[in-house]
Amino acid sequence: MSKSFASQGDMAEKQTSFTEIGEGLYAFTAEGDPNSGVIIGDASVMVVEAQATPRLARKVVEHIRAVTDKPISHLVLTHYHAVRVLGASAYGAREIIMSDAARAMVVERGQEDWESEFGRFPRLFQGHEEIPGLTWPTTTFSDRMTVYLGNRRVDIMHLGRAHTAGDAVVWVPDQEVMFTGDIVEYHSACYCGDGHFEDWGDTLAAIAGYNPKSIAPGRGDALVGEEMVEKAIANTWDFVDSTYAPVRRVAARGGSLKEAWDAVRAECDPKFADYAIYEHCLPFNVARAYDEARGIDTPRIWTAERDRQMWADLQG
Repeated sequence: MSKSFASQGDMAEKQTSFTEIGEGLYAFTAEGDPNSGVIIGDASVMVVEAQATPRLARKVVEHIRAVTDKPISHLVLTHYHAVRVLGASAYGAREIIMSDAARAMVVERGQEDWESEFGRFPRLFQGHEEIPGLTWPTTTFSDRMTVYLGNRRVDIMHLGRAHTAGDAVVWVPDQEVMFTGDIVEYHSACYCGDGHFEDWGDTLAAIAGYNPKSIAPGRGDALVGEEMVEKAIANTWDFVDSTYAPVRRVAARGGSLKEAWDAVRAECDPKFADYAIYEHCLPFNVARAYDEARGIDTPRIWTAERDRQMWADLQG
């Protein structure tokens, strides 16, 4: 293969940041690696996104302990991907929350996703021996639920399909701050391999409708201030649409997956080639876009074997 498979060539440790995005609200970021969020309530703490391993989760806990000694009571997982959920055991949270749809995806494809992502992200899965198994929620919801951390209200909502069919967002109304998971990214490629291109824009519009003052995105820097939030939402939509529109045109005339790949490169390379995980995401994104454009609504399950074959066909 002419390029290292997925992120296998990315073994440099990332610098972490812990940015306050509202009173008692923080975004843990790591130069384009998966982010986590922290919500400090009156008596306890909620974490949003677990990280890939207990080893990485402990980095989040270290930052939390620098600002509060309150126990971690709740863990929200915005979707089912292994790099987001398999570090859950390190937090000791009594409640682990997912949407109903996200839990169903753990049942359907959780093990396959773990094996797939393990091959894609060797650096993130250092220390994987500590992972006790698939992460299962203790609590699920369909459209929305509310958790009170003492007097602090936290709304957990499914606003629509985007990065996956089961995406959740977390809204803290007293500060007008949102944790969006991978629905919104900042200077990082959107991973669309399990996505829903036709729905993504409407879900972004629903997020924008809350007029967040700050956002903790799925990857990239914390988005502090309404101007930065608006810019990131618009940029995320540009990335998704710039990927799907050329594929849709190719599929409509009966073109091949390789033709779709070439069309996306022509559209996206000039705008996004310097984004984090861009080359990693592109083959998976084009393959999913080509399926959706041809009427396949449910993303096909990625396996380690399918990953390698698709990479050889497109990125190799």
